[in-house]
Amino acid sequence: MRFINPKTDFAFKKIFGSEQSHDILISFLNAMLYEGNDTITAIEILNPYLAPRIRGIKDTYLDVKATINNTTNVIIEMQVLNVEGFEKRILYNAAKTYSNQLEVGEDYIDLEPVIALTITDFPMFPELNQLISRFILKEKTYLTDYPIYDIELVFIELPNFRKQLEELETLTDKWLYFLKTAKKLEIVPPVMGSVPAIQKAFEIANQANLTREELDELEHHEIFIHDQRNAIKKAVKQGLQQGLEQGLEQGLQQGLEQGELKAKLEIAKQLLAVLDDEAIIQATGLSLEQITELRNK
Repeated sequence: MRFINPKTDFAFKKIFGSEQSHDILISFLNAMLYEGNDTITAIEILNPYLAPRIRGIKDTYLDVKATINNTTNVIIEMQVLNVEGFEKRILYNAAKTYSNQLEVGEDYIDLEPVIALTITDFPMFPELNQLISRFILKEKTYLTDYPIYDIELVFIELPNFRKQLEELETLTDKWLYFLKTAKKLEIVPPVMGSVPAIQKAFEIANQANLTREELDELEHHEIFIHDQRNAIKKAVKQGLQQGLEQGLEQGLQQGLEQGELKAKLEIAKQLLAVLDDEAIIQATGLSLEQITELRNK
C-alpha cells in the first residue's frame, strides 16, 4: 500500500475533515488537546472536505473547523511552510471565529470558547524546545489568567517529535507518528492499527482509494510545497552570494573580521522577508539580538 502525505493541506483536510471522519477527528483532538482522554464525545465538522473541482484552488483546504461537545469551536491547521505573517494569521483566524459567533443584538454571554490547533512541520518556538505549546491571555506582570478562558492557541511542532515505532506508547504518540511517517509506510503497523480511528485514517490515506482528480490535486499541492521550499533555498543562496561579495569588499578595506560581520548582516537583510529568526541565525551565525536589531531598523 501507498499512503498520501497527511502533512499536505489537501490530504490533511481529506483525512480529518471529511464527512466520514468524525471518529477520526474526535480521536485526534482528544490526543492533541486532552492527553488521550475521552473528553470529546461529539463533534460537528463545519466545513467538510469536498472533492476537487477546479485544480489549483489551494485555499479550499487551508483548515478544518469543527464544534466539539456542542460548546467549543476548534480550528485545526497543518502548516508545512513557515511563511511571513503566519503567527498573525493564526491569531486573526481565532479572533475572527470568536467574534463571528454573534449576530446583531445577541448577548456576549452567548460566545463559546475557541481553540486554534496548529501543527507545524518546522520549529515554531525554538527557544521553548517542546512538542506542545499552549497560549492563553494572562496579566503581563503577575501572569494571572484572564477571567474568561475563551481563546486558546495550541501549537504542535512535529520536528520535536522524535519517537520511533517501537517507542510509541500514548494515543498522542501514535497520531503524531502517523502525521510524520504515513507517506513512508507500506503497511499499517499493528501498534497503530490497534486504534480503530487510526486504522480508518490509513484507509482514507490509501492512494488506492483516491479518485484520479484527487491524485492530481495531491500532486499539485506537493509540487507547490516543493517549489516554495526551493524558492526559499534560492533566496538564501543568492543572499549568501551577495552578502559574501559585499563582505569581501568591506573586508579588504576594513579588515577580514569586520568584513565578515558586514557580510553576515547583509545576508540577514536579504533573508528577513523570507525566513524566520531561527533560520537566519543558522544561516549566518548572527545572534538573536543582532537579527532583532535589523528587524527593528
